[in-house]
Amino acid sequence: MLITCHAYIGTKIRILPYKIGVFCYFLVTFAHRNMNNMQDKRPLILISNDDGYLAGGICQLTEMLRPLADIIVFAPDSGRSGASMSITSSHPIKVIPVREESGLAVFSCTGSPVDCVKLALDSFVPRTPDLVVSGINHGDNSGVNVHYSGTMGAAIEGCLKNIPSIAFSSYNVDKNADFSSYSEVVIKICKNVIESGLPKGTCLNVNFPVSSDFKGVRVCRQDEGQWIGEWEVTCRKNGEKHYWLSGNYVSDVPNDTTTDRWALDHGYVSITPTKIDMTDYQVMKNISDWF
Repeated sequence: MLITCHAYIGTKIRILPYKIGVFCYFLVTFAHRNMNNMQDKRPLILISNDDGYLAGGICQLTEMLRPLADIIVFAPDSGRSGASMSITSSHPIKVIPVREESGLAVFSCTGSPVDCVKLALDSFVPRTPDLVVSGINHGDNSGVNVHYSGTMGAAIEGCLKNIPSIAFSSYNVDKNADFSSYSEVVIKICKNVIESGLPKGTCLNVNFPVSSDFKGVRVCRQDEGQWIGEWEVTCRKNGEKHYWLSGNYVSDVPNDTTTDRWALDHGYVSITPTKIDMTDYQVMKNISDWF
């Protein structure tokens, strides 16, 4: 017996054996049943991350935002830190329903953070979300980290789909960190964005300092800097070398009080409006006479 199903995303529709077909029927039924509880009565927020659906940060973020909106969590099945804007094209993606309650559906996905947002928006949300939120990441995404971050990747993907999008990250890398003190700021930012929106092509990169007793909130520009000493070498008994990613971030402008890194280092929450368009318009004018 063969059943047509959408559970594995490779080609758009694949014919799968009976047992997988039964799983697909369960998946579709799960999603459809829950979406009936998510009509147009409340805002709808799509949440993803790069630490995986079981990470403390996304679980705490979900609970913070449930009073504000209906929630669909669509996140990787395990950590995808550093995934940036990567997508999966070499093999199919599997989606597993994890949790269902009134106003909440949680899905685990074998793809990247960007895959998660793409697939959720294409096949799983009952309507266009009012907001895409990524995080809370265990580790900050200030400065140039924005270019490496899977957390930011998910927010940027939402932004590319013209949906107001926010990434939340913390300087605290402890997997068991308590982010409850972030709740007031998180809710206030999300409420404002739902009510007022964001300019097309702009998302928000929000970072929290290590201390839960932060001094305030600052709107900042992205820090300038780079990672140094990025590799640690270990040698196996056979002489083979292994290289482990490591390193330290060094700011080029450590005393510039307008940057997100300065804000974090001095106990402030930073909010950095981040644009999708990376064109340098001044240089564009400067080199226009080259040809």
